Amino acid sequence: MSQGCGCKNTDRYVSFEGIDCDGNARQIMACIDRHLAIPGRNNVFWEYFNKKRAGGSGPKPDDLFLIHSNINQVRELFETWEDQEAMALLVQLEEECC
Repeated sequence: MSQGCGCKNTDRYVSFEGIDCDGNARQIMACIDRHLAIPGRNNVFWEYFNKKRAGGSGPKPDDLFLIHSNINQVRELFETWEDQEAMALLVQLEEECC
């Protein structure tokens, strides 16, 4: 990030201070939910993903872990539907938290 914008530079290798990994993961999940609410965007994988998210096949994982474990599928969802805002948030989450 640019120092001129009033934003802090973050570097997970120095400190997670100022990085809201859980909050950013929740935002990504909201983006996923928004896409899957649109008819025709859900499929067998996303049904599995939501079952796992709810803890249907074992302990309920936190959002960050679930996104990290399925980052390529999440990236593909956002790329397929050309959601640049969600993609930018995903890239940020991956660089700062995963």
